[in-house]
Amino acid sequence: MGSLPIYVILAALAIAAAIPLVLFAVGSSSAGAFERRREAGEGGIDSDIGGFLLEGSAGERVILPAFGSAFRWLRRITPVGVVDAIERRIALAGLNIRAETMLVLKVVLSVAAFFGILTLVGDRLPAILAGAAGFIIPDSLVASVGRERQDRILLALPQVIDQLRMSVEAGVGFEAALGRAAKAGSGPLAQEVRHTLQEMQIGASRTEALQNLADRNDVAELRTFVTAVSQSEDYGIPVAHVLRVQADELRVRRKQRAEERAMKIPVKMTFPLVLCIFPSLMIVLIGPAALRIYRALT
Repeated sequence: MGSLPIYVILAALAIAAAIPLVLFAVGSSSAGAFERRREAGEGGIDSDIGGFLLEGSAGERVILPAFGSAFRWLRRITPVGVVDAIERRIALAGLNIRAETMLVLKVVLSVAAFFGILTLVGDRLPAILAGAAGFIIPDSLVASVGRERQDRILLALPQVIDQLRMSVEAGVGFEAALGRAAKAGSGPLAQEVRHTLQEMQIGASRTEALQNLADRNDVAELRTFVTAVSQSEDYGIPVAHVLRVQADELRVRRKQRAEERAMKIPVKMTFPLVLCIFPSLMIVLIGPAALRIYRALT
């Protein structure tokens, strides 16, 4: 390991790290090309699939299936709980990647960080720590994106429910009101609503589609809204009344969250005051007097 030049090692690590990204890009472009051909209506579905596979390059017909087999093997040897947790984090973040791709990226980053630090430092302990960090950092980044996305959904939920309430009270059906809210809105919640409408269009019931909407996200208010709408359908309660009550409750909860955050500010300011501001203030105030006392005594 020590006999190889460092630029050779770094080049190999860069190539290894680029392989999953290239495969993901090729796979995404291939899927997009197939969707465009299918939407264009060129022949039947079977002919579209066969023509698409035959027109693909050698890399798309040979390399991608080979890595698909490797991904399936990697999924089999990985504990089920780990794969499910990765898939859950990816779903909350709204990313269009597979759990197997995430696993490969974690392993590649861990190996690259380990050998890179081992080459630069020459000590195993920092290299092991760097490898562990390379394995954990992708999960942390995806979890951070997921939390930000869930916060955006929570902030946009009251406005969407108000739009649904006004549309339903004006005589529009609930599904049509969802379509208007999805078309008028933007952001992750609008995307989730469009996904829910697509599930309804392919045959899922309203209760199933809304329950899937709540399961794909980790927002308690959204789950409460879905439960209320489902119960209104089961018990024959007017949807407009349920939406009005849900909108009022969300406004109250939003006010309570703002008050809670405002009350936490003094507690959070305690640590910077004690650790940073107070020591500097004491040095400025007591420092000159301490210097005079020291000079007088010496």
